[in-house]
This record gives sequence, structure tokens and C-alpha cells, in this order.
Amino acid sequence: MDVQRLKDNFALVGGHGEDVASYFYADLFERDPQLRKLFPASMAKQHEKLLAALSHIVGHVDDTDELVPFLRDLGVRHNGFGVVAEYYPQVGASLIATLEHFSGPAWTPELEADWAAAYGVVAQVMTEAAEGERVGA
Repeated sequence: MDVQRLKDNFALVGGHGEDVASYFYADLFERDPQLRKLFPASMAKQHEKLLAALSHIVGHVDDTDELVPFLRDLGVRHNGFGVVAEYYPQVGASLIATLEHFSGPAWTPELEADWAAAYGVVAQVMTEAAEGERVGA
């Protein structure tokens, strides 16, 4: 995984602001309409949370001492919202689709592999933290 390539790509994609979050959620809810019930009617605040979380993750992708606790906390919080491990593949697919869309011609197979690897780590840490929360409850 090329960390600098991820950061550069996210800088490009992030320049589209709220459109990124809107596209992501539209794609996610099209892939799996049942997920819509997990979110509030007004998605404005959720859009902000998504963009902030992505920015934090990408900004600390090479700092596991900062990133792992953040992801664990995120996993536990998502567990509290009813998110289960089976939802993570759809989220990952929507994230990749969104990044590809906003990357335009800058999107490459290598970049897709980088993002898939990064998301795999994110999903794993979050899922394990949520599972630990369920077992400990």
C-alpha cells in the first residue's frame, strides 16, 4: 500500500467536499436499501461525520498509534448504531466507487488496490472492536 498515493488521491477527491459524501451514501443505499434505516432522515450531519472520519483516517494512515485507537472507537460506536460485520463489504464497495468517480482519469488499478488494502485494515479493526464490545457486553 502506497501511503503517499492514498493521501494525494484523497486530497484530490476531498476537493469535491459534500458531493463526495452525497455520492457515497447514494451509492451505499442503492447497493443495500436496508442500510438507510440506520441513518437519520437529514443526512447533513452524517455527511460531515463521514468526511471528517475519512480525513482523519487518511491523515493518520501511517501512524498506527493514532489510527488504531480511533478505528476501535469508531467500530464500537458503529456497533451501537446497529452496524454488523456483514455491512462492511457494501460500505467498502461504495467507498471505492466514490473514490473512483471523483478521481476521474487519475484512478488506476494500483490506486484501487491501495484503497482496498487500506479499507480492509479499517474494516478489520472496526469489526474486531465491535465484536469485542459485543462479547464483553
